[in-house]
Order: sequence, then C-alpha cells, then structure tokens
Amino acid sequence: MVKKITAVIIALILSINLSACSSQEKTRYEAEFLMLFDTITQIVGYSESKEEFADQVQMIHDNLEEYHQLYDIYNGYDGINNMKTINDQAGIAPVEVDRRIIDMLLFSKEAYEMSDGKINVAFGAVLKIWHDYRDEGIENPEKAELPPVEMLMEAAKHTDISQLIIDEESATVFLADSGMSLDVGAIAKGYAVEEISKMALDNGLTSALISVGGNVRSIGVKADSGARWTVGIKNPLDVDGKNISRVELEDASLVTSGIYERYYTVNGRRYHHIIDPVTLFPAEYFASVSILCPDSGLADALSTSVFTMPFEQGLALIESLPDTEAVWVFHDGEIRYSSNYNEYTND
Repeated sequence: MVKKITAVIIALILSINLSACSSQEKTRYEAEFLMLFDTITQIVGYSESKEEFADQVQMIHDNLEEYHQLYDIYNGYDGINNMKTINDQAGIAPVEVDRRIIDMLLFSKEAYEMSDGKINVAFGAVLKIWHDYRDEGIENPEKAELPPVEMLMEAAKHTDISQLIIDEESATVFLADSGMSLDVGAIAKGYAVEEISKMALDNGLTSALISVGGNVRSIGVKADSGARWTVGIKNPLDVDGKNISRVELEDASLVTSGIYERYYTVNGRRYHHIIDPVTLFPAEYFASVSILCPDSGLADALSTSVFTMPFEQGLALIESLPDTEAVWVFHDGEIRYSSNYNEYTND
C-alpha cells in the first residue's frame, strides 16, 4: 500500500499554463512539506495533471524520508541500521547497512581527499561538543559558553577518517576507533537531494526545481517557456534577506553555507556551526560561500569545505573542477566570484 503524506504539510497550487505552442501541455504546480532533514522541502514543477504531480511529490517525499532515516545520527528507527547505529557500535562491531549509506560514505571519502581534509565525516566527536554547547547556549543564553580548547583537542584525536572501514562485499561499516563518531551533516542532505532528483527524472519529472532547506537542484528548464530556473543567493549580512545575485539553473545545483542560520551567542559574539578542522573553532574567513555545479552532493560538500579555506585556496579548488562556480561574501561586504560565474547570471 502506498504511504500517504500525513505528518507533513503539502499544498498543490494550480497556475496558468503559458505554453501555447507545446504539443503536450504541462501546467505549473507547487508543493511543500516539512520535517525531513529537519527543514522545509519545496518543489515547483510542470506536469500534465495535478494527480501526476502529486504522485511525483509523494515519490520524492517517501524516498527523501528513507534517506533522512538512514543518515540520521541522532535517532534510531525500527528495523533500520543507520548512521546512529554505526556510531553506537564504534570500536565494537561492524554494522551491516543499506547500500545508500555505503555509497554516501564512499563519496564522503572522495570529498575528504578532494578538499585536503577540510570536509571530514569522521569529525563527529568535535562537532558533537559544539552541538551540545550551542544547544545549551540557545536554551540558556545567560549561561552560554565556549567549549574548552582541551576538550576539543582531545576529541580531535578521534577524527582519523582512515578508521572508517567500509567493506563493500559484506555491506558493513565499522569505526575502528571507539572514540570516533560520524557526522554527515555537510554532505548527506545534498547527496540525498541529488539521488532523489535522479529518481524523479527517471520517473518522468522533466521540469522541476527542488529545494531541501536551501539545497537547490533543478531538473531541466521551465516547461512553459524553455527558460532556465532562476534562484537568488541571499546576502548573509542583510537582515532583510535581500539577494546579492540571481543565478540561472538547468540540470544544476546551488548550495550555500553561511553564518546566518545555526549559531549561538557568547559574550555578545556569534559562533556559527561550520567548524574549521584546523582551528577546531568556527571558520572566520567568510560570511557565506555559494557553490554552483551539476551535482547537489558535490555542491554541498564544496560549500562547507571552501567556507573553511582561505580565498586563494578555495578559488584554486573551484577553478580545478569542471562546470563549477562559486561566490564568496566577506565579512566587510566584499563579494568575489569564480572566473566563469557570469555565464550563469544576468546580474
């Protein structure tokens, strides 16, 4: 029996079909649901009927829910060995897991090498400390404090990604270091968005824009006009959320990492959630970094890793990758772009 969306909000909005010359008319619809990956998912797409679009949205929701449960490091689910299961068994025993976990972790190891260690899913021991101190600081602002450096340094001893043992033949994952834990927050959502976008395309959705908490992935172009999808990049320094630029997407992704979402305040200073693996403290180079490239998983990994690099190092990485562009916003408001960024905007 097909599971229906009951614990989420979903709205389908019929709009006027502007395509008079199309041999097969398609209409624009919109949908939205909550909770998965702890954020809002929004879908805009063109379909031949409201029912057909609703079926596509249901498929996206159900598969995204499965990825959410598999990649969850905080909660367990009946009958599922997920990331939390792997962390709970650190130093104890290998865990047999779904192929979708293995593929994501293999991709994560590639991202680690590509970024010279700036993106490390084995960094969970350090990130958990920051997570706990941030939650406490938000809950009790008057008692907010920074983690002790000694605590962070001790945790950093348990972040060697070579201790993440993946056995593809037996479909197991093992953390050889008992003090180690995985945190896939910098990769998992983008990776999942890329995978469900491919599923949607295979399922017949050829014109859509999918956004999962700001991880944006376009499928094709707008069916009514043939124009590329237009997406704004928020100015992280503007309290009104104005855009610094608008990019045009066709079978491409846009992901931004910045200082304006998850943070807490200690002695009047904000501390955001993107931790530099070298300093063990929030990276201070930029206010935001936005990545434009075909693959949402790669865009997610790059947005975090480039955020923790000096500009010259990040630029060199971006320029070395095909069909990949970036936008950096500095704390003083300066904005810099990769060399071919203007090919994707009419600003």
